[in-house]
Amino acid sequence: MPGSEVPLTLAVGGVNVSAAYARPDDPTATVVVAHGAGAGMEHPFLRGFTAALNTLGTATLRFNFPYREAGRKFPDRPPVAVATWRAAMAAAAEQAAAHNDAGPIWACGKSFGGRMASMAVADGMEAAGLLYLGYPLHPPGKPDKLRDEHLYGLTTPMLFLQGSRDTFATPEILTGVVSRIGTNAVLQWMEGGDHSFVVAGFKRSADEVGASLAEPVVAFIRGHS
Repeated sequence: MPGSEVPLTLAVGGVNVSAAYARPDDPTATVVVAHGAGAGMEHPFLRGFTAALNTLGTATLRFNFPYREAGRKFPDRPPVAVATWRAAMAAAAEQAAAHNDAGPIWACGKSFGGRMASMAVADGMEAAGLLYLGYPLHPPGKPDKLRDEHLYGLTTPMLFLQGSRDTFATPEILTGVVSRIGTNAVLQWMEGGDHSFVVAGFKRSADEVGASLAEPVVAFIRGHS
């Protein structure tokens, strides 16, 4: 059964950020989850997502980036974000070791958080795989400004969960990017979803929307265990 969340503090470059760890009995894996640019770790979308992962037998660790912890709106630069990712993955490994869990540790992020995870792995951070909840391939309306160069050297398993109406990723362009990455990358469309996976005409709370992404994530993890 899912366990209650345990608050943690991560040290990143002289500042502390908040994190929360939850572990069901005998988890098959740990998923470390980062928030997007406009919302922190307590957003209902992420809480619903991690709670559903816990119910499906996966341990989770959510965390804040320093800018969000300090109440700033502008996201941290990549060096700070990558350092935060490293601290979060190390904390997840410590929690797993403390509970004698030998399962894999995956890196997952909503939008900005997922892109920073991929940059951290490109910089040498170890992860069993990468899970993107809406990869921000380009700014809305600017498909010429792609954020894809670092992806092509990654060999770890990658799941791109993407809303078919996401303005941060033109479908044809993202399909081509994922194809060029190689067979280690899989693209799964969430029909009708926007960048927050909201489907027009289908009323769901943010936590329900987040929870709906847990099953495809767990299925991908199990397929690579």
